[in-house]
Amino acid sequence: MVFLYFFDGHCDVLYKMFLDQQIDFYDSDKLQVTFKGLEKSGAKIQSFAIYIPESVYPDMRFQAALKMVDIFYEKILKAFPQMKLVQSQKDAAALAANEIGAILTLEGCDAIGSDIGKLKTLLRLGVTAVGLTWNYANAVADGALEPRGAGLSLFGREVVKQLNRQQCWCDVSHLSEQGFWDVIELANFPYASHSNAYTLCPHPRNLRDDQIKALIDINSVIGITFVPEFLSGTASASITDILRHLEYICSLGGENHVGFGSDFDGTTHAVKELQSVFDYPQLMEELTKYYSSNQVEKFLYKNMIKSYSNRTRR
Repeated sequence: MVFLYFFDGHCDVLYKMFLDQQIDFYDSDKLQVTFKGLEKSGAKIQSFAIYIPESVYPDMRFQAALKMVDIFYEKILKAFPQMKLVQSQKDAAALAANEIGAILTLEGCDAIGSDIGKLKTLLRLGVTAVGLTWNYANAVADGALEPRGAGLSLFGREVVKQLNRQQCWCDVSHLSEQGFWDVIELANFPYASHSNAYTLCPHPRNLRDDQIKALIDINSVIGITFVPEFLSGTASASITDILRHLEYICSLGGENHVGFGSDFDGTTHAVKELQSVFDYPQLMEELTKYYSSNQVEKFLYKNMIKSYSNRTRR
């Protein structure tokens, strides 16, 4: 097998390290993504999400987000000098052969309440990609599981405009359908960090064909996620299921617009052959059986980095 590298669009390591602050990022068996795993598996860029669980009291959610930012800088970047903060195409291009890029993202704007100043603070602290919701409603928009299904609020529109000004990725994963279309209309840099094809697996978290085509039409990217429930509709899935979603998005014209967003450390169940980041080479090997080396490079890295880099090229 040709050794390749990858850009993973989503993981929840910071959430787990927030809940258990004794976890060591180097090789903890409580984590699916570790420094050792990234180093051994061929990672080039890993996105790290700030996700605030609903169990955190609303008035404390911004403080929780700040704590996760501190964990990111102190226990990941500072503790492992080979991990480098990536905020632009220039940062990604500057990574040495033995270095791994780390992108800081926000999964859901629950942490900012209805205070745009809190969003600005997180952006100043290094966040360059923002998901507007988790699964339910907040002051910005409704999430994918919110029965009301509303789109962006007036405050949500202000948030998207701020992301445009700061040249940030605006993540549509977890959004309601109406919220998705509002973002497509308003955002300069929309993308889906970790979502699959609704036609193959009709879960509200997945993207319908017209949504996938809309992201393709604006030269964006979709990160196929390894969550079994979004791959097969059950708690069990295989790499074959990942390839099914990949091929389906390609059939809609997405060869240059699809990557991966594992959601490691954010799920209860795992794909049988992909229990952790250590197993990424197994996915790489399967990809090389069905696709050219150029296509595999696009799926693993080039499509994601192209979309991320386009934020600073316009």
